Amino acid sequence: LALLGDLGFNDYEAKAYVGLVDAGECNGYELAKTAGIPRANVYAVLERLVARGAARRIDTPDGTRFTAIAPSRLLTHLQHQHQRTVAAASEAMAKLGRSATVASAFNLRSRAEILAHAVGEIDAAEKNLLVAIQPVEAALLATPLQHARERGVAITTLCLEACAKECAGCQGQIHRLQMAPQGAARWLLLVVDRRQVLLGQFDAGAAEGLVTAQRLVVELAAAYIRQSLTLALLGNELADRFDGLLSLQARQLLNDFYPGGDFLAHLRSLGETASS
Repeated sequence: LALLGDLGFNDYEAKAYVGLVDAGECNGYELAKTAGIPRANVYAVLERLVARGAARRIDTPDGTRFTAIAPSRLLTHLQHQHQRTVAAASEAMAKLGRSATVASAFNLRSRAEILAHAVGEIDAAEKNLLVAIQPVEAALLATPLQHARERGVAITTLCLEACAKECAGCQGQIHRLQMAPQGAARWLLLVVDRRQVLLGQFDAGAAEGLVTAQRLVVELAAAYIRQSLTLALLGNELADRFDGLLSLQARQLLNDFYPGGDFLAHLRSLGETASS
């Protein structure tokens, strides 16, 4: 019923269609009784299903009866209808007098809003996705990420919790590093085709996010993911030899840059999680 709602059926229409599929053939009274639709509404609902090609009307000596179009045929019809609508809308929008303006950045104020925009961005990806994510959101976005990978989008995923084994949520080329924020907060970074970025933070009782195509923010988010992976690889390969490679001045500068005060220890820890 919920999926039919996503396809444009209202509650009564969805119940009526499912009821018809189950019954095979019935009249309005029978359908109202089995599908839980008020008798006063059932015939109007059935006529709407007939009009949209989801049901057929059968006139018999005993009155009018209805039967459902086969689900596979209905879905094919809806798919073609949707494609025609999108094509027509695309052609109409191309004729608009001025280009649509897009806000340089906008805020997201709830977990549902962030996840919905994340799905939209993933669906719009054409070439590549850079993802930094934690298991809760990875599980929720697994299906659209998988679909993106199957249509040829290159996905690089940074698992911020360094999970000991794959959770089946992360997709593409997966790297596990213990870089999750401290406390109960969780992060989500999504860089789409190096043209747009979605940033999300989830706390126990709140969530906030940002979507922007501002070039600087996009590049900073992409650099965070790439440089985290680079440091982890360097830590894995070279951390034990850095003491002899770095001057004292370089060590001091790196320690000043790193909030923990010991950059090489941080580098070693990244290398350990990358190799685990």
